[in-house]
Amino acid sequence: MALIRWSPRREVWDPFDSLAEIHNEMDRLFGRSLRSPGGLEAVFSPAIDVAIEKDNVIVKADLPGLTRDDVSVTLQENYLTIKGEKKQETEKKEANYFLSERVHGSFTRVIELPVAVNAARIDARFKDGVLQVTLPKTEEAKPKQIEVKVS
Repeated sequence: MALIRWSPRREVWDPFDSLAEIHNEMDRLFGRSLRSPGGLEAVFSPAIDVAIEKDNVIVKADLPGLTRDDVSVTLQENYLTIKGEKKQETEKKEANYFLSERVHGSFTRVIELPVAVNAARIDARFKDGVLQVTLPKTEEAKPKQIEVKVS
């Protein structure tokens, strides 16, 4: 028997609140099916942060278990692409797994950059399973200080 969460009805109907409930239920449904036995196979997709600083755009990607040879970074127009493959570990001894949640496979993450960057000065570093790509902004994309004159 499954337990169903009770949610009280509100006095005023809010269509956006109903959409949020549907969205949460869909997330719960698909989240469970990706992890449940017999469900869909989970796919490795690294978590990414994009930060905009004064002179740079910083992209960080969590890539645990990968090496720099497993990852490629390309920039085309205003899109940064991070590709790689997390290989499945193989052991020589026979094992009957009780639980296996560690995912593997190839991945591609494409990030549309919020500003124009200087492709000639991009720096990518890989340390402790974290890829950090520093993309310097073009001079046109950097914020400009405008002097306000009092008359």
